[in-house]
Amino acid sequence: MELLWLAVSTIIIGVFGCVAWFWGSNMVLDSIYPPRGPKAGDNIRRASQIRPWLFLGPAILFLSIYLVYPVIGSFWASMHNADGSRFVGGANYTWLMGDAKFRESMRNNLFWLLIVPALSTLFGLVAAQLTDRIKWGNFGKSLIFMPMAISFVGAGVIWKFIYEYRESGETQIGLLNAIVTSLGGDPKVWLTLIPWNNFFLMIVLVWIQTGFAMVILSAALRGIPEETIEAAILDGASPWQVFFKIKVPQIMGTIAVVWTTITITVLKVFDIVFVMTNGQWGTQVLANLMYDWSFRANDAGRGSAIVIVLMLLVTPIMVWNIINLRKEAR
Repeated sequence: MELLWLAVSTIIIGVFGCVAWFWGSNMVLDSIYPPRGPKAGDNIRRASQIRPWLFLGPAILFLSIYLVYPVIGSFWASMHNADGSRFVGGANYTWLMGDAKFRESMRNNLFWLLIVPALSTLFGLVAAQLTDRIKWGNFGKSLIFMPMAISFVGAGVIWKFIYEYRESGETQIGLLNAIVTSLGGDPKVWLTLIPWNNFFLMIVLVWIQTGFAMVILSAALRGIPEETIEAAILDGASPWQVFFKIKVPQIMGTIAVVWTTITITVLKVFDIVFVMTNGQWGTQVLANLMYDWSFRANDAGRGSAIVIVLMLLVTPIMVWNIINLRKEAR
């Protein structure tokens, strides 16, 4: 009950606080530069220059506190030892370059980057095209999109049951081993099979992100002018040619946005690995390695160094994604 009252009071204070700020700051500005009198023109011009900053000011302030400060704090912590008591310069970064687990994490993150965005976008594109052409397409879309409503932790638990292993001769409660044993095979500990276990983890994220890709790409496909498709059909183009030579080129910008958005998600992947293998058996990734050093080893310096590396990997893709989104918006 206390949490409910806290949530309600926070919403009320937040909403009315914003209204009070905008109303109060606007009134103060108009009192300083009144839009009347002999200097009305100059006052209106000056007030128009200041007013956007008054409205944007709170957002910029909170963004600075919650985004910029943590970046600066993490970089500063990465230049110190485990408890932050001694400045060590770039020693934590030097340690990263020689650490076998860091190299394993970078290699696994690279595989995730190559496989998950490509498969999610491909399956999403195929699903978008097929569901738009069949009678029960909307029902199919709902089923494909449903995993998006599940948290990464929940998805990890679901798929852990699918890969569950029991000794040979026992009843297999894992779906995959149940199928294998019903076909006469031996059950496997799928999540320990190096390097295939990485692929088994990637399937979980592909399963989740395909729905996202499908929804965005379906909207893009529906936005293609019918005239271009009809012209291609009249010229004798086959359905494959219409799809690959007419539709796909026209939504290439949207495909790039979907791909980069999923890529950013992949770089930050943590929950699925944490729940299913905890980074064991060659499945370590950067975010999980950061968690291990920051909260299990209590080494804020090395954990922060991994955070900075992760941020440097994500930032260029994010900038490229924003540029593409602006192009799409024009």
